Amino acid sequence: MHDTHDIPDLRGLLARLPDPASLRDRCRGLAMLEAILGPDWEDRYYSFASTWGAGEETASMRNGEGDDWFMVFSDAGVYARGLDRTAPNAAPQLLPEVPGPFRAQAEEPAFGGADGVPLATVCFWHGAGGDDGWQAPSAAPTGGVELFALLAAADPARAYLEWAEEYYEPEHAPEPAAVAHVLALHPLTAAVVAAIDPDVELADLAEDIAAIGYPTT
Repeated sequence: MHDTHDIPDLRGLLARLPDPASLRDRCRGLAMLEAILGPDWEDRYYSFASTWGAGEETASMRNGEGDDWFMVFSDAGVYARGLDRTAPNAAPQLLPEVPGPFRAQAEEPAFGGADGVPLATVCFWHGAGGDDGWQAPSAAPTGGVELFALLAAADPARAYLEWAEEYYEPEHAPEPAAVAHVLALHPLTAAVVAAIDPDVELADLAEDIAAIGYPTT
C-alpha cells in the first residue's frame, strides 16, 4: 500500500517527489477525494487549506493514531515536517538546519506539542528557485518517511484506491476513472462525485471546494 516498498528511506522519497507545483496539485486532489469520502472533517486523512495564512497554504495528513505531517506552500517554496509517534522527537537535531526562509514554518506552534515545543521526526523543503531540488537536514530522520509515500507514488490513483478501500471500507468502491479525474484537478461533476460516493451530492461539497481551492472551471 502507498508504494512504500519503493521508498526505503528519505533519499528515496525525495528522489520520487514531484515538483512543488505538481505536489500542491496532488495534495489538493487528495483532499478533495477525502471530502467526498469523508463528510466529517475530523475523520479525513488528507486535508488542504488554501487560506491557512497570509500567502500560505497547507496540506496535512492525520491518521487518527498520533502520526501526522504538515506541508506549507508559500512564496519561499515548500516546507514539510512529519511526526511518527513511535519514534524519538528529532526536532532539536533537524530544525537547526532548516534554512532561513522556512524558519517560521519549522517553528510554527501548530506543528508542535501542547506546550508549543516543536515536534518532528522528519522534515524536508524545496526552495522557490528550485535549483537545488528537494533538500533535507544532514541529521537522519528518526521515522515518518513512509507517511509521505502516497505523495510520491508513480500511480497515485491506484495507490489511493488501494489505501481508501482499506481505510474507508466503502460499500461501493470508487471508480478508478473518477479518482484519476479528481487527482488531475478536473472540475467536479455530479457523475464524478457519484462514481466516488453515490451518497454524496455535488452541492454538498461547495464549502470544501472553496476551502481546498479546487478548480471549478
